[in-house]
Amino acid sequence: MKRKKKGHKLSWDDMIYEIITKLFLIIFLILVIYPLYFVLVASFSDPMYVNSGELLLWPKGFMLLGYKRVFTDERILIGYGNTLLYTTLGTIIGLCGTMLAAYSLSRKDLPGRRIIMLLFIFTMYFSGGTIPFYLVVKGLNLVNSRLFMIISGCISVYNIIIARSFLEANISEELFDAASIDGCGNARFFGQIVVPLSKAVIAVIALYLAVSYWNSYFNAMIFLTDVKKYPLQLYLRQILLSVSESTSTDSNLDPEALIQMQQMGQVIKYGVIVVSTVPIICVYPFIQKYFVKGVMIGSVKG
Repeated sequence: MKRKKKGHKLSWDDMIYEIITKLFLIIFLILVIYPLYFVLVASFSDPMYVNSGELLLWPKGFMLLGYKRVFTDERILIGYGNTLLYTTLGTIIGLCGTMLAAYSLSRKDLPGRRIIMLLFIFTMYFSGGTIPFYLVVKGLNLVNSRLFMIISGCISVYNIIIARSFLEANISEELFDAASIDGCGNARFFGQIVVPLSKAVIAVIALYLAVSYWNSYFNAMIFLTDVKKYPLQLYLRQILLSVSESTSTDSNLDPEALIQMQQMGQVIKYGVIVVSTVPIICVYPFIQKYFVKGVMIGSVKG
């Protein structure tokens, strides 16, 4: 005879706890998502409804003025191309350098690895500052260079620490011993065993690097003088400044026209935010699957 599986019944205390926890998480989720949703809806709405506070859940007075203003500027396409170049190459170089450094520091047979790690950590808390940094970049002839935009910030000590901790916790010595018996060296062990088993941390670091490069504008503002090399964020900053200046300096307009221009400026700002954030947000679903834990299950047989 088949036995009926009895479901685990929760006590009243557990049920109340779960209900309160789920309600809290739902409220927190709404508080986080709604500002992003409002920016998206406001970018498609009539600025009159946006500024009057009548906009809540759905677009009102559907219009694409903000996007027309942004995409009719030819600088946007140039900025997208530059940002994609900096983000792609910078992420690849940074990912390779981070994983190689993390693997080396995770090996217990590396001479002086504690001293090397302390020197890395020292740079997290102490730096020369902006002026010495500029002088170093200028001395290397990297001012106004695409190469500088690619390699600046590609290696982060924080990312190295994350990757090293992951490798120390998940890549066991038994794996290396078994591979070394078959004649596998460090280079082959890293490429054929460590990298396939480290997809989760690789995805996390790649996302960190890509977001950092995509949102970066400060280095470009200081070190780039050629407008054709500007990243997207710097072009969008110029568009926002031009909109603000046009609405504040044009005093010949009547008050109603000036108010209308200011309202249009708000919609353009919302459009700029959407244009600059949506592409990098769309990357996350393709990386999310690698955030799952347990990639080491079954890799070591006891």
